[in-house]
Amino acid sequence: MARWDQHYDHETLRDERQYGFYWYSGLWNLLRPFLVLLTALVLVFGIGTSVYAMIDDQYLSAVDPTDATEIPFSVVSGQSLTRVSNNLAEAGIIKSRSMFKYYCDFAGLGQKIQAGDYVLAKNMNIFQIAELLTTGDGKPITTVITIIPGWTVEAIAAMLQEQGVFKDTTSFLNLCRTGEGLDGYYFIQDALKTARVSERKYLLEGYLAPNTYEIYLSASPTDILKKLLDQTDVVLTYEWQERASELGMTLDQVLALASLIEKEAKTADFAKVSAVFHNRLKDGMKLGSDVTIHYITGERRMSLRNSDLAVDSPYNTYLYTGLPLGPICNPSANAIQAALYPDAAFQAEKYLYFCSKDPDTGELVFSRTLEEHNAAVAIYAPLWKKFDEERGIQ
Repeated sequence: MARWDQHYDHETLRDERQYGFYWYSGLWNLLRPFLVLLTALVLVFGIGTSVYAMIDDQYLSAVDPTDATEIPFSVVSGQSLTRVSNNLAEAGIIKSRSMFKYYCDFAGLGQKIQAGDYVLAKNMNIFQIAELLTTGDGKPITTVITIIPGWTVEAIAAMLQEQGVFKDTTSFLNLCRTGEGLDGYYFIQDALKTARVSERKYLLEGYLAPNTYEIYLSASPTDILKKLLDQTDVVLTYEWQERASELGMTLDQVLALASLIEKEAKTADFAKVSAVFHNRLKDGMKLGSDVTIHYITGERRMSLRNSDLAVDSPYNTYLYTGLPLGPICNPSANAIQAALYPDAAFQAEKYLYFCSKDPDTGELVFSRTLEEHNAAVAIYAPLWKKFDEERGIQ
């Protein structure tokens, strides 16, 4: 057999360089930088992976991947991230308190950890633990409450108890009765200066602004009342304070009048009812408002009995001239507006009476004279009696 290079002459070598093996040397020169870069990346990735594996093993991974035993863990409201990290380490749930803290800080989770009671385990890594603590334990720490215009202090207390804000209403009602620790508000200071204030059923009646609020379930009665009184401070604008002065009324009197308006009428009739009350006050007449009797007896009765009308109470506007001793509910801003700005036409035309036309809809009939009023009562009184009977009120 002939050797392979026997025919490898100068011409053959030239062709080989042009078309054969040596042609690949150009391609190699092009690929070499990319291959070097790829090799470097592989080395870096390998080193990085090794370093991460080491960090994960020593700091990030679960303390014991095989241990799913439930461990109760609590985060108290106001605790710092450092304290939470320390508690997790002391409970044996994480490997490194410092790494947990640094991770939460780096990920922006430090301010998102929520107070609550949790169930953790040693088979959870720090990422799972951090996610759970920032998501919450499923138990709400706040609740939304809505105070309806016309609600009394006692109705508000009952709602707060029903929503689980507190189990017992005693402390809340005592604070509403005395205003203890809440006299930093100028309007409460003014109320405390009124005559016979100690005889009021609740000093704060009328001052708890109807609105929707978000409150902590752990809030104390004082905290809740301050939140409501803060809103009242917003509602009682400087313009309204000036208007009350123009009318020769204190804010306490305005709120008392507004509370009657709120309970007596629908919003559309607020200003008209206000005009009637203003006219009666101006003429020195008793207001004769049924809703003041309801406040005393705690019973909403359309057909009042003689015994109801005779109840000796400073809230009884059938027995005593002028406004009741204090507000009988917590009125809306619309009712306060109406108390300050009664219907001018009704005032000018001297309307002095109104009565219910339909207990179900709240529609009212207004009269100028006692004769007109008595005629309206004769027509609609049977409806009031029927209304009471249907509700089991005897």
